[in-house]
Amino acid sequence: MTQVTEKPKEAASEVPASRPRRRRPLRVVAWAGGVALLAAAVAAAAIGFGGDGSGTAVAARTPAATVKVVRTTLTETKTVDGTLGYGDTITVTGKSQGTITWLPSEGATITRGKAVYSVDADRRPLLYGGMPLYRVLKDGVEGEDVEMLERNLAKLGYTGFDVDREFTWATREAVEEWQEDLGLEVTGKVRPADVVVESGPLRVADLKTTLGASGAGPVLTATGTTRQVLVNLDVADAHLVKKGLRATIELPDGSTVKGRITSVGKVATESGTGGDATTTIEVKVSVSGLKKPFDSAPVDVTIVAAQRENVLAVPVGALLALSEGGYGVQVVAGGTTQYAAVEVGMFADGKVEVDGVQEGTTVAVPK
Repeated sequence: MTQVTEKPKEAASEVPASRPRRRRPLRVVAWAGGVALLAAAVAAAAIGFGGDGSGTAVAARTPAATVKVVRTTLTETKTVDGTLGYGDTITVTGKSQGTITWLPSEGATITRGKAVYSVDADRRPLLYGGMPLYRVLKDGVEGEDVEMLERNLAKLGYTGFDVDREFTWATREAVEEWQEDLGLEVTGKVRPADVVVESGPLRVADLKTTLGASGAGPVLTATGTTRQVLVNLDVADAHLVKKGLRATIELPDGSTVKGRITSVGKVATESGTGGDATTTIEVKVSVSGLKKPFDSAPVDVTIVAAQRENVLAVPVGALLALSEGGYGVQVVAGGTTQYAAVEVGMFADGKVEVDGVQEGTTVAVPK
């Protein structure tokens, strides 16, 4: 190992931001919550600056503060502000002539086959599907909308027909039975105004009409029933997130629940003016295990951007700036110390990934 004696070492905090290394380490980011950063696994190498590793040790008293080089896992995270809610809001619009005679309560959950509202005492049931009805479904009609109707009838327990794209006599009989069960006029036909078609269960957010009002026009706004968190993420941090990454959500009472990123927006939006302007993208995070009665609340979202295991690490304070350039650590062995050059990688949670010393090696942490 090459002996280094002619120049003192500087504290790691005084090292220029740019330094040579075999690979570019991930940038240290100050994130709320005190969570660690991502790590890259490295193999242990011989102690020293290079060569045959037989340099003479520098005689010194053993420093008061020493630590071991440990093998660990480093995790890169980002904590941002989010809003807990139920996702995007949709508007249910009535298409019937008549009078509103029944409305659900705000916060109510409506599932397949249940009434969304009533006009002239006739229910308007909810069906699940990806396309709204745009024509009357009856004998002889074929298409995707027919298949959607038949799939819903089958899920509601009606039988005797094939779920396909054809409206047959068997479909008509199932529709008649369904209409009779709902207390509706039995016609064997389904008009666009007879049902509400949405992608899944609804949670009523806000009523837009009142009893006695016209059955045509906005009736209510609704969301899905799955809790999620909306994050307006600064575009500078967009590289940290992708669909499927884990997250931890801290609620207003300090408790936490698990989450996972379900979507990352591709459209950037600017808000504010002048020096206060920010550009963000929308990130949606699903929530699991939530038992607290929060319908809407500000939350802290800690996103796990990446994680690497089996990395050698020391406290950041153990790093020294070498006069020759790069970084090193002060190895303590047998009452003497010597400087060993290291390659640095991930900085995380007060630790730094190092390559160039062996696991279990004792290094000094300068005061």
